[in-house]
Amino acid sequence: MDRMIYLSMSGAKAAMQRQDVLAHNLANASTTGFREELAAFRAVPVRGDGASTRVYSLETTVGYKSDAGAVQPTGRNLDVAMKGNAWLSVQGLDGTEAYTRAGSLQVNAEGLLVTQSGLQVLSDSGPITAPTNAELQIAPDGTVSATVPGGRPQSIGKLKLATPETDNQLSRGADGLFRTANGDPLQADANARLQDGVLEGSNVSPVETMVAMISAARQFEHQMKLIQTSERQEQTAAKLLSANGG
Repeated sequence: MDRMIYLSMSGAKAAMQRQDVLAHNLANASTTGFREELAAFRAVPVRGDGASTRVYSLETTVGYKSDAGAVQPTGRNLDVAMKGNAWLSVQGLDGTEAYTRAGSLQVNAEGLLVTQSGLQVLSDSGPITAPTNAELQIAPDGTVSATVPGGRPQSIGKLKLATPETDNQLSRGADGLFRTANGDPLQADANARLQDGVLEGSNVSPVETMVAMISAARQFEHQMKLIQTSERQEQTAAKLLSANGG
């Protein structure tokens, strides 16, 4: 009897965790450069004295969906979308180098080139500073040129574009940025390219995510019904034992 309770409780918990992941993905269906988070579970036996007859389902981190999102034209000079598996290097709030596909850039009050969330965009030699009142252009290889009124375009830096290695893939952090598994920064990829005047959208499919959420909700309800069934069976068994004992 208690084995059914363990299994049902474990299944209900897994369904709730899956629902949380799906809800997070759906909330970011319109977030620029967002990568859909994947969820998976594995069965783990409960260790203890005697035989291992109880099993829990634990969440397994499998990463994210690597497919690129749809490219959306904006016509803005500082909007860029990385091609292929290239990533834009930024400085996280913790001071470490991180990577993002959100290419909506702007110049802050200090003249630094930053992301829409205010993170410094990195180049091969550090932050990129733009001259006052300059118009910026970004070339396909990431070179940033500034043109002041009445002057000629001048290069002020080159965006650091990096491509993850097969044995050192990126993982999402709590801040939504991606970093390498070993924590070391990636080398700049000279062959990486971008497209300006466009933004990459989220790769989350709202329809597929909604269907998955409905499925997870039904699975949770099924597990709760099993728990209730187990409780009724236990009450029936207790009454029978009490009657026979009387």
